[in-house]
Amino acid sequence: MQRTFATNQCVECHLIGDFQNLQREQEGVLDKLTYLYRSPDTKTIGIFLDVPKGLVVKEASGAAQTAGMKPGDRIAAVNGTPALTFGDLQYFYDKVNRRADKVQIAVDRGGETLDLTVTLPGRWWWTDLRFRQSSVEPRTYFEDRAVSDADKRKLGLKPEGFASEVKYVAEFAKTMKTHELRVGDIIVAVDGGGERTNWRTRRICILS
Repeated sequence: MQRTFATNQCVECHLIGDFQNLQREQEGVLDKLTYLYRSPDTKTIGIFLDVPKGLVVKEASGAAQTAGMKPGDRIAAVNGTPALTFGDLQYFYDKVNRRADKVQIAVDRGGETLDLTVTLPGRWWWTDLRFRQSSVEPRTYFEDRAVSDADKRKLGLKPEGFASEVKYVAEFAKTMKTHELRVGDIIVAVDGGGERTNWRTRRICILS
C-alpha cells in the first residue's frame, strides 16, 4: 500500500482488502476463513447461472439439486436477504458463516417463492488465493497440483489420502526461509501425520 501511494498508482480493491486484513491481524481479530477466502463460487454447491438472464439458474447439480433447485428457477434471496442482482448474490453468499453447514436460498419458480435448504459441502468456501495480493502470514510461496490415485499407489500411498506435488517454488521462499520444499516433492500431510518414503528422486514431505 505504501509503495502504491509513493508511486501515485491506483489503489485497487485487493490492496485495500490486504491492508484491512493486516489491520485485523494486528488487532487479533482476523478470521482467515472469512477474510482471506472471499467471494465463494456458487458453482461449488452446484448453482450455474444463465448469465444473460441474471439470477436464473441454468443448471443445478450437487448440493443445490439435492435441495430441490431446478433449471429455470430464479434466485430470490440468501438466508432471508433479497437478492436482485448477481452482485447481491455474491455479496450475501460471501456473508455466510464459513463454519455453517447449511444455507437458505429462496427461489422464484413460476411466480411461487420456494425456500430451499442447501447442505454445504466441505470447504464450500474455498477459492484459489495464489493470484491475490496478500501480506498476511503464513505465505506459502509455492504452487502444487493434486496427485492422481494411480501415482499415489506408485508412491505407496492410500488412494483416499491427501497428496499434492510441488510444481513451483518461489525464490522468495529461500530468502524468507519459509520452507525447504523443492519441485517434485510430494506433500502428504500438514501439521503432522502421514509417513515418509521415497519414490525415484521425489521426497515425501510433511508440512508443520
